Amino acid sequence: MQPSTQTVSYKEYLLFRLTNELYALPGKAVREVMRWHTPTPIPGAPPLLPGLLNQRGQILPVIDLRLLLGLPATAPDRATRLIWVHQDDIDAALLADAVDDLIAIEPSLLEPPPAHLTGPAQRVIHAVFRYQEQPVALLDPAAVFAFVKEAA
Repeated sequence: MQPSTQTVSYKEYLLFRLTNELYALPGKAVREVMRWHTPTPIPGAPPLLPGLLNQRGQILPVIDLRLLLGLPATAPDRATRLIWVHQDDIDAALLADAVDDLIAIEPSLLEPPPAHLTGPAQRVIHAVFRYQEQPVALLDPAAVFAFVKEAA
């Protein structure tokens, strides 16, 4: 009997925190993780768009994911990070309270999001999975950008 040569394909996800909850983004959409620096405010922009950054000559709108998902806003601290995301020719910096790691997950471990989600969470959470016994919500960057575009 031959040993199994079936390979399992894993996908990479960037694991990060908003308040005390775990979230993830597809690794292929992440360009860079940056330390917090205060964005330039945009007059008249909704609170979930606190401003713009110039990162390596690229102007990036900053999106506060906490406000988008209905979580309480907190002041930036040493762990606060900006995640430069590129999806469908759109670039933005997503505000995260902390970035944990780049992890590999087997796609078969992804489950549909809970049916009880409402509001923006229902639109932007693509799937859920467990990592080290903790639930993780996988965000869809295209859905995040579409929601922000509608809200602005």
